[in-house]
Amino acid sequence: MPDVTASQTRFTVGTRMDLGLGRTGVISTPHGDIATPAFIPVGTKATVKTVVPEAVAQLGAQAVLANAYHLYLQPGPAIVDAAGGLGAFMNWPGPTYTDSGGFQVMSLGVGFKKVIEMTAGHRPDDEKIAEGKERLAAVDDDGVTFKSHIDGTTHRFTPELSMQIQHQLGADIIFAFDELTTLMNTRGYQENSLERTRLWAIRCLAEHNRLSVERSHRPQQSLWGVVQGAQYEDLRRKAARDLAELGARDEADGGKGFGGFGIGGALEKDNLGTIVGWVNAKLPEDKPKHLLGISEPDDIFVAIENGIDTFDCVSPTRVARNGAIYTRDGRVNITNARFRDDFSPLDAELSNYTTQYTRAYLHHLFKAKEGLGATLATLHNLSFVVEMVDGARRAIDDGTYPEYRDDFLGRYYAKR
Repeated sequence: MPDVTASQTRFTVGTRMDLGLGRTGVISTPHGDIATPAFIPVGTKATVKTVVPEAVAQLGAQAVLANAYHLYLQPGPAIVDAAGGLGAFMNWPGPTYTDSGGFQVMSLGVGFKKVIEMTAGHRPDDEKIAEGKERLAAVDDDGVTFKSHIDGTTHRFTPELSMQIQHQLGADIIFAFDELTTLMNTRGYQENSLERTRLWAIRCLAEHNRLSVERSHRPQQSLWGVVQGAQYEDLRRKAARDLAELGARDEADGGKGFGGFGIGGALEKDNLGTIVGWVNAKLPEDKPKHLLGISEPDDIFVAIENGIDTFDCVSPTRVARNGAIYTRDGRVNITNARFRDDFSPLDAELSNYTTQYTRAYLHHLFKAKEGLGATLATLHNLSFVVEMVDGARRAIDDGTYPEYRDDFLGRYYAKR
């Protein structure tokens, strides 16, 4: 196998916590460094909804994540490739991530849309997951056949095609194609799915190495494996061990291996830290770990303490567009009548672009259905989460993390 390790994304571990698996670090990519832990805003269709990329950079975000499924359907990966890759296409100069499309293919295909069930249960795997919803995706050992949520046309993703799409999209960090399962799938289905995802990971590595040589004129990309296994300790540990071994074997054979690892699937909130801990105990310590789809403050702190380096979620921007605002004293709905004549800033302790606007003004914008309301709320919520995680990183470095965490969460959830 040709040597394709040149320009590989690198990870350097910084300060380690005294207790737990938490640490700081730096992910070095062809488009810049990411100081970790870091929150990665989601720009699903090559845009963080309602805001310009320059504003996202100014609020302190270090990277953005886009979605391979959505960009495959529209405008198509060839267009993004011709533009010079995702960053150039959306005028974002920093590091970029793309997910494999597996989450959207499965979640949209089984009728979950944007919400994955987070409560364990047992339903037959051939049931329609959402009442009255047609199952739009069919999984087999070779890949997934699915119908577009846009126009109903039929498409097929395989591990190879996911790699081809993501290479054309050109993100610095890409993810292996995996099968999304939920906590409602049976134990037997989880076992079969885990093996399918393992075999797909082998195919993703092979195609990634081939494309890295073929596309050597483009910046080299880092492929990260995705750990599934739902709420089962033995399956999570097996998945992590298998992916670690696959990556190490590929590197020994002259390939790129896995540059890092994502932890995916539905995770019960109460078991989040436990599951992440199981996984990270089996994954290489010198590789970065990304948690897919987590953004609530308490979940973020739990993830950091159990060794997560980066994480993404659409929630801060999605709830912002409905008027939900993060503050140090908890989340508020700016459309409530009490904010009609409140001329204080959204959060007096958070210094960002929106500080110059009052709660009364945001209340007015949402009531008047003015688009600027969603823009300002989105900027504020992203700034809140980014600054919260940046504060955690600084606290790890200076040895004050427990105090920072307890103060932050104590205030945020005080009114529960």
